[in-house]
Amino acid sequence: MNVGFFDLKAQNAALEPELRETFQRVLQSGLFILGPEVDKFEKALAEFTGAKFALGVSSGTDAILLALMALGIGPGDEVICPAFTFFATAGCVTRVGAKPVFVDSTPACFNLDVAGVARRITPRTKAIMPVHLFGQTAEMDAVLELAQANHLRVIEDAAQAMGATYRGAPAGTLGDFGAYSFFPTKNLGAFGDAGALVTNNEALYQRAKILRLHGMEPKYFHAHIGGNFRIDALQAALLAVKLPHFNGYTEARRRNAALYTELLSALPDVKVATASDAEIDSRLVLPAAYSHNGHIWNQYTIRVLGQGRRDELRAHLTAKGIGSEIYYPLSLPEQACFAHLDCNAEEYPVARRLAGEVLSLPIYPELPREQLEQVCAAIAEFLKS
Repeated sequence: MNVGFFDLKAQNAALEPELRETFQRVLQSGLFILGPEVDKFEKALAEFTGAKFALGVSSGTDAILLALMALGIGPGDEVICPAFTFFATAGCVTRVGAKPVFVDSTPACFNLDVAGVARRITPRTKAIMPVHLFGQTAEMDAVLELAQANHLRVIEDAAQAMGATYRGAPAGTLGDFGAYSFFPTKNLGAFGDAGALVTNNEALYQRAKILRLHGMEPKYFHAHIGGNFRIDALQAALLAVKLPHFNGYTEARRRNAALYTELLSALPDVKVATASDAEIDSRLVLPAAYSHNGHIWNQYTIRVLGQGRRDELRAHLTAKGIGSEIYYPLSLPEQACFAHLDCNAEEYPVARRLAGEVLSLPIYPELPREQLEQVCAAIAEFLKS
């Protein structure tokens, strides 16, 4: 039996009657831009995340871009972000004319090395943008302490981590802004591109709200240059249907992650990563879930040690009909579009190593146990080779 990397149909089919009813309601209303559906979703999202204010936007990428614009970050400014993450984090910094300054990652949890952040702060630094990669938060106490000491803003790239917690606090609510993505494969998946920006600061919320609509306030009067960052009313309405099921989706992902760890850690030459044991002498390293974090497992990402072995395992899984994905095959300093930054790749050894070792396994909520066991059996077979 083939095992897909994800299955969007299974989750949405369970809600099909309500989704169809919602679509019909929006269709008949004729209100497709902002309006009551967006207001309702934003209110529910703020309540769910614990943020005072939530703005529905057009994508997770646009949420980051809007946060940077609302904070007035632009040419001549620097924003510190991890070297190992999705492109949008640094791409948005460049789009506002600022300079992304990369820091290396930590091999156990994949998030940014806070010690590296301290070394990268300069008089031009205006913000730190930690990424809560794969569904687990970065070490926010240390990030916030550095930010406060140096009068810096904090934008949490929580695109993969809505619902995650750091010492009990919801991801995205600890900094000045938190950016979420509702890309269809996220834990809360839309039916196309969508995202959200949250904050506890009313002045920042009001500024971001104006910038979301071309910087217009009142209608056709523009004191600022913004963009078209609106979430579609239809996406907001459909997401509002799925939001009450989010905790159930997360618990299913956590069960799958726990089962992966149980089954795979029983194999020879497999070890679970720990913060104090980052350099592991084994063939396969399982992801760490720190006790002070509430991991939501947007991805279950293993590390396959040994030159070329990750690609060999992926080819083995593909031959068995098992889906997998590489997030991400290049660190950001190695991307051609950032060549002008003259980054020294030797300064990001962990990020570069992760790019050659990481492999994400199927973990979506509806994944049947027998298929998850099939994945583990295929990995066991590979480790014997």
